Amino acid sequence: MFRLWNRVPFTKSFAKTDPQRSGVASCQVIYSQFGLAIHQNDHQVRRRFVEWAQNEIDVVPDFHKRILFSDEAHFWLNGYVNKQNCRIWSKANPQVYVETTLHPKTLTVWCALWAGGIIGPEFFKNDEGHKVTVNGDRYRAMITNFFIPELNNIMNNHDVQELWFQQDGATCHTARATIDLLKDTFGDRLISRFGPVNWPPRSCDLTPLDYFLWGFVKSFVYADKPQTLDHLQENIRRVIADIRPQILE
Repeated sequence: MFRLWNRVPFTKSFAKTDPQRSGVASCQVIYSQFGLAIHQNDHQVRRRFVEWAQNEIDVVPDFHKRILFSDEAHFWLNGYVNKQNCRIWSKANPQVYVETTLHPKTLTVWCALWAGGIIGPEFFKNDEGHKVTVNGDRYRAMITNFFIPELNNIMNNHDVQELWFQQDGATCHTARATIDLLKDTFGDRLISRFGPVNWPPRSCDLTPLDYFLWGFVKSFVYADKPQTLDHLQENIRRVIADIRPQILE
């Protein structure tokens, strides 16, 4: 997977070819809630980032394997899948609609993924086991009480000075207190909005959690049609634990 990230011709195209040249358009499946729209300046921001990444890879060929990519995802008990990972390629818009439950039960899951493995999943829940919104305090508590100890355990308390940490620009990620907390471990090796290296917004095609992990996990966790959140959580843990290390190399 990371070999593919390394082979992307960043200076020419980002993580996808241009389907419009062949007359094929990307048609997103339409849901009741709209997703992220590309903004006018996104191209320049993305280009600056991928040129920086390519320069790092030119100097250190395995640089991409040193990045801990991180993200949250929602898992709906009814099997709803984020439309960002659900596209139909067609010359004409098929006008496909998907019906969803208005207020389905969900789990919010966090993982970090790198060539060395997967840290997580960690579930955002309160003391009663109910899902909670991820805010700055809860995110920092997860970083302090789960992520950093797990990372140190994986590294056998060795120095993590060669590792980088990536996160997207969600508000809970980018509060000053959160950035300072992450800098305590990673210093300037932080890829984030308001971080030493800026992460380009709306760049799901650049992070392996979005273009691989979440879709892969969701393709298996609903196979036995879980009826409770506890069952769904067990499935998520099992599928992630069963991912072979070779897939992440």
